[in-house]
Amino acid sequence: MAGSRKPDAASTGRRRGDPPGSPTAGRELRSQGRRTMAALLAAGMQVLAEKGYHAARVDDVVRVADVSHGTFYLYFSNKEDLFRALAVQCADEMTELASSLGPVPPGEEGVEALREWLSAFIATYRRYGVVIRAWMEDQVSSRDLARLGAKAFSGITGSLVARLRDARGDGADVELAGAALLAMVERSTYFVTSRDLPFGDDELAATLARVAHRGFFHPST
Repeated sequence: MAGSRKPDAASTGRRRGDPPGSPTAGRELRSQGRRTMAALLAAGMQVLAEKGYHAARVDDVVRVADVSHGTFYLYFSNKEDLFRALAVQCADEMTELASSLGPVPPGEEGVEALREWLSAFIATYRRYGVVIRAWMEDQVSSRDLARLGAKAFSGITGSLVARLRDARGDGADVELAGAALLAMVERSTYFVTSRDLPFGDDELAATLARVAHRGFFHPST
């Protein structure tokens, strides 16, 4: 049972007297500790998806992870701390994603470049959709976490704007076009990943790639 397990302090790599808090506080976890943290993060993602940010509780997380409350508090101070760890992971992946979009030339080569990038975006959204929605829907009360989300999305928008400028020149509309393109991609991905629809991620990526290529990058071709 979850309540019968005792936390294994040695597995976390924490020293006696260290305060609980973020798992990224400079402590190297041993293999068992990494497995436990991974289980807590996965449970947190599941609970957030089922209940939403505000309704999710530590009780729900430990139940899904099948660990004790004591084990939870070896790794995280509270629910917000768990969400922060998920948000940092998400932001890191989105920052990497932003930098991975290369030039988008005319023709099928450009469509394929967009399709590959959009496939990566959709896969990231599959993993971190609950975190992204908490940012997009302004559910996060912490200013630090809100800024983290804003920075991650600014990176994506900036990358899109740079590639739009490469394709279309220094037109005054590229800033708005980049924001509009991201909004279209994010909302389309949310719609597909949150509902039981008769098409999958590959079809979504291919369709969005053609729409983005013709409508945003090379409208005159």
